[in-house]
Amino acid sequence: MAELTEEQARVTQPHEQDAPAATPAPEPEDTRAPTVVVDDLHIVYRVYGAASSAEKGNAANALLRLIRRQGRPQMREVHAVKGVTFVARHGDAIGVIGRNGSGKSTLLRAIAGLLPPHKGSVFTDGQPSLLGVNAALMRELTGERNIVLGCYAMGMTPAQVRERYDEIVEFSGIGDFVQFPMSTYSSGMGARLRFAIASAKTHNVLLIDEALATGDRDFKRKSQERIHQMRKEAGTVFLVAHNLDVIEETCNRVIWLHKGKIKMDGDPATVLAAYNA
Repeated sequence: MAELTEEQARVTQPHEQDAPAATPAPEPEDTRAPTVVVDDLHIVYRVYGAASSAEKGNAANALLRLIRRQGRPQMREVHAVKGVTFVARHGDAIGVIGRNGSGKSTLLRAIAGLLPPHKGSVFTDGQPSLLGVNAALMRELTGERNIVLGCYAMGMTPAQVRERYDEIVEFSGIGDFVQFPMSTYSSGMGARLRFAIASAKTHNVLLIDEALATGDRDFKRKSQERIHQMRKEAGTVFLVAHNLDVIEETCNRVIWLHKGKIKMDGDPATVLAAYNA
């Protein structure tokens, strides 16, 4: 093969060096409609600090302070959420992870409208529904009555309640206990019934705060299938859970909170690997 002359080399090399680098293809724009927009959100609690056990905030110690002519314990502020910003869209299932005290439950309560922002804003599509371990069901009433009242509270009509009643009972797995007061239920039975009621209606935004933690393996499988179904119906689900396997199998996105701030936000595999490391 003939070699290039010096003149040919001088002509050829500049063209090779000046060739423009390949431009990476832009990422496709997410065209799904937003359901939750959190903009520079700050949540601040004001609590009474207890300098000693004698100043704890119960009624007996409050009476003791009155008798002794003592004032209230000193007020202090807890900055639970600090400048959190993100957008959630239709079809998202977002896991929220972090150590205890990182602001996970506070963030969900703010999205649900239960906590006013100290600074920043939260915008939602419709009224979000918060399902937590302490969801407001009445322990003195039977499971049947709680199903009816819970469905009414979500805006369902009597006809819709009758239509979904058997499905709710079957999904919860409480069987004949539906005729007994909830005070007789185990924590797992109560959690299953709460989730069954909350998921009986399609929500634009459903917030689940550790409500699946006490369910058995079969219920966790069914609840994950139900969450996937809700995502297909164009809903958005936020899930707080210490069981990272549930997050990984259920969610398409994970937000990692640390000391009230977003430390990482992305696909589950990447965020969970960083969190576990």
